[in-house]
Amino acid sequence: MKAVSTYINKNKKRYLDELIEFLKIPSVSADPKYKGDVKKAAKYLQGKMKEAGLDKTKIYPTKGHPIVYGEKIIDKKLPTVLVYGHYDVQPPDPIELWDSGPFEPVIKKTKAHPKGAIYARGACDDKGQLYMHVKAFEAMYKNDAVPCNVKFMIEGEEEVGSDNLEIFCKANKKLLASDVVLISDTSIIDNKTPSVTVGLRGLSYVEVEVTGPNKDLHSGVYGGGVANPVNILCEMIASLKDKNGKIKIPEFYKDVKNLSSKDRKAINAAPFSMTKYKKSLGIKEVMGEKGYTTIERTSTRPTLDVNGIWGGYIGEGAKTVLPSKAYAKISMRLVPNQHPDKITKLFAKHFKSIAPKGVKVEVRPHHGGFPAVTPTDTDEYKAAHLAMKDSFGKYPIPVRGGGSIPIVAMFEKVMGVKSVLMGFGLDSDDIHSPNEHYGLFNYYKGIETIPLYFKYYAELKAKKK
Repeated sequence: MKAVSTYINKNKKRYLDELIEFLKIPSVSADPKYKGDVKKAAKYLQGKMKEAGLDKTKIYPTKGHPIVYGEKIIDKKLPTVLVYGHYDVQPPDPIELWDSGPFEPVIKKTKAHPKGAIYARGACDDKGQLYMHVKAFEAMYKNDAVPCNVKFMIEGEEEVGSDNLEIFCKANKKLLASDVVLISDTSIIDNKTPSVTVGLRGLSYVEVEVTGPNKDLHSGVYGGGVANPVNILCEMIASLKDKNGKIKIPEFYKDVKNLSSKDRKAINAAPFSMTKYKKSLGIKEVMGEKGYTTIERTSTRPTLDVNGIWGGYIGEGAKTVLPSKAYAKISMRLVPNQHPDKITKLFAKHFKSIAPKGVKVEVRPHHGGFPAVTPTDTDEYKAAHLAMKDSFGKYPIPVRGGGSIPIVAMFEKVMGVKSVLMGFGLDSDDIHSPNEHYGLFNYYKGIETIPLYFKYYAELKAKKK
């Protein structure tokens, strides 16, 4: 691996320059006005994958945004690693809260990233992390050090629910056949404490609409005599949890399997400073479900949160209006055994049942996904464990992630393969928020670690023969 490491060190500046060009492309999948830029990002990625040495690089169209594929088959008898990532990014809004342009990458040194971090939308989620794999493969290929078969499948719809990915996977099982899916779309505890994500929460995401009168009304003439949808929506949302933070939807917790005291102890063994946690978020106190630690609340317990709420007049100045409609977007993070479709139905039934007679309620499901747990006794996990030990100088801690990557459960269901979640971001990297960034240390550490994963994975599999 010495030649690979030398190659990486010699090409660090180029690797960064290429990532900067990639980040300049505003590949926002949620907004139709960026459709051309999403295609441009796919084309850029395909070109770089081909330059890196991958064969059969191709852009596959879908009913939404395209999927980029490439492969290097060394020997059909060897194991195959399928690398997954996504080149689409979240919308940059609110633009005014960015310190620099979201698609004008800049590098700044911070306390968390003394060696510098690149600030741009998608820097960490997931352009920076997926591009590590392209450059790591390049370093292996250019030095005749690819130890097993490699396939890349990079999609452009992860941030909008991956609606067409399962269709593509079902239609291309032979093309995507592999032994493991390797994903870098998660984080480590900190730059001195590596970790591998072994669990993810699922997701049920809905939009609710509450309608009162058939048009906006003058609040002075009608206020007090007609139902105000905004007021009622707020009351309905407030009623969804009790004073202890427990969700009050009937049967919501029915399928939740409580963790053993041993498992809870292991989860809480991860380094955590409440003082630093509160300071980093600018809060004086934490809140959440009573009886659980902050680590448990954000990784192993189901949640319900309002992601956005609006209605009536929200422009400059005053307008005394009693609105006709009010809206909210609500996400529920799910834990193992909870079914997203079932939870969505339970929510819709309950939410409609608590509405007063003066309004009408609609619940529109958006996207969802199943929770996932990765076993730690497999060669696939052990390879990540050993690779991080080599690159960080200490063994990684297995952790449960609080976020959702629905495709992990889908890969297992459709293709029969488990995923390894070997990410290198930090929770403080502001993904989905203004000023998203990714540390240069983390970017280069990922490129350094990924070839080690392939090395150990090939060796562990060879021992089984």
